[in-house]
Amino acid sequence: MSECLYEFVEPGIGLITFNRPERLNAWTGRMGNEYFDAIDKAEADPKVRVIVVTGAGKGYCAGADMGTLQAIPSGDSSKNNDGASIIEGRMQDEITRLTKPVIAAVNGAAAGLGMVQALMCDIRFASDKAKFTAAFSKRGLIAEYGMSWVLPRLVGQAAALDILMSSRIVMADEALTLGMVNHVVPDDKLMETVMAYATELAMNVSPSSMAVMKRQVYGDYGKDVATASKDALRLMAESFTRPDFKEGVQSFLQKRAPEFPPVHPKA
Repeated sequence: MSECLYEFVEPGIGLITFNRPERLNAWTGRMGNEYFDAIDKAEADPKVRVIVVTGAGKGYCAGADMGTLQAIPSGDSSKNNDGASIIEGRMQDEITRLTKPVIAAVNGAAAGLGMVQALMCDIRFASDKAKFTAAFSKRGLIAEYGMSWVLPRLVGQAAALDILMSSRIVMADEALTLGMVNHVVPDDKLMETVMAYATELAMNVSPSSMAVMKRQVYGDYGKDVATASKDALRLMAESFTRPDFKEGVQSFLQKRAPEFPPVHPKA
């Protein structure tokens, strides 16, 4: 049985589901490989305009599987492909460099590596039953996999240090207040709400616009405002030459749904 499921959903959504519900979707090397295979498939498919990630059952992703973690101190992980994959595999920050938006539908516990994965997504919807914990400090570990980069950018340094050092549980409502998630919705409405949002993006928003905006937001964070503004002028001039601009104007004037082309790899 696959540990990570992939499904194409009309009108242009790549749906990825962590699939170890009996373990609250705890991360394994195999799951990681299957997850990034699904990410690659969705990114390469011109029909996919939005990627949604969620978990099967009652959990989103409970972090690295404890069986794998137990093998690491003894050195067994060097002989265990699963353990090696967790430590040496592809990194979660790849999500920030995709051309397509990635939405996390956090349906339960997101802990450790699972929390990193959710926070690296571009937009986060959380069930009112969702909860987050870094967990690293209680395992004798550090802020892993880019957590020290993404968490302060979402919640600020003081709140990030509190969450990281204490490894306390952050419930959905607090996560919303802190800025860790964009929306909190009733648990039984989570996927309906997320898929409706993703459908709106897939049907009515320019894929090229989303790709460039995503690159701007992540790339401009470390720039001064003058540089970011100057870069935006160049990008705006480029956008005037794309068919998306003509189609966006014409569809508005003609009061019809737009028919934007797929995103260009170098949008």
